[in-house]
Amino acid sequence: MSGSSAIRGSRVGSSPMRFTERSEPAPRRTVTYFCARGHELEILLAADADTPEVWDCTRCGQPAGLDPANPPGKSRAEPYKTHLAYVKERRSAEDGEAILAEALAKVRQRRGRD
Repeated sequence: MSGSSAIRGSRVGSSPMRFTERSEPAPRRTVTYFCARGHELEILLAADADTPEVWDCTRCGQPAGLDPANPPGKSRAEPYKTHLAYVKERRSAEDGEAILAEALAKVRQRRGRD
């Protein structure tokens, strides 16, 4: 029987029919978080895992806390930075001029201009 699969009755990418057939899920618990916009999230965590104080709300992206009466405040959104802005944080204008001069010298040397 050449060309037949060694594993019969299954296909690539298939998953078990039910958890009970192949494995048991790990013990878990539900933790409820509350955000400032009034959203309530139920997160499943492993039974022995530490509970984080803050979780990002899946609906609005704001931080959510464990206390429904006192949810964490709105997080400060950092403005979008371009690649050039990050480079300018690391390098001074003089460093940039020196790097540019070095790169131009290499290009001119490759092209045969000195």
